[in-house]
Amino acid sequence: MVKLNKIYTRTGDDGTTGLVDGSRVAKHDPRMAAIGDVDEANSAIGVAIAAIGGGYPADLLETVQNDLFDLGADLATPGEDFTPGEMALRIVPAQVTRIEAAIDEANAGLEPLRSFILPGGSAHAAAIHLARAITRRAERTAVAASREVSLNPQALAYLNRLSDLLFVLAREANLDRGGDVLWKPGANR
Repeated sequence: MVKLNKIYTRTGDDGTTGLVDGSRVAKHDPRMAAIGDVDEANSAIGVAIAAIGGGYPADLLETVQNDLFDLGADLATPGEDFTPGEMALRIVPAQVTRIEAAIDEANAGLEPLRSFILPGGSAHAAAIHLARAITRRAERTAVAASREVSLNPQALAYLNRLSDLLFVLAREANLDRGGDVLWKPGANR
């Protein structure tokens, strides 16, 4: 269990931060950039939950927020063994599969896309779209970091599926507004 009595430690004043194994890396390290972007995505999902209120899909997104904390811990754990353990919190295939099942369930009630859609509509759809865009950035940053350090492939898959989930949840949120806000190519020339 995490226990934080003191919020500041001064250990990062030299521009470094600690990883799970106790090693230190620069705060601008690609691994830390990925962790920061995942944290930002998690915060954006929190804004979406606040816009939605309770019930579905807020409950699902709260589960995702917990998963994203797991994912951040995974990214902060160096090594090439991605087996979860006592001291290694890792994203596992079941978490990715759960996201895929949620995508399939949400997508089942949607009409097939016939156009690109604009990231808007209702307030909570727009908030979900913003979380989706930030999640896509987190995925790009994590993929870039994985070119320099070993990262759990399941963590990368989770981020990829999460942006898809957020896309279909935003579409679903706009059903009560008459559907998606469609892109009209060249409409303002």
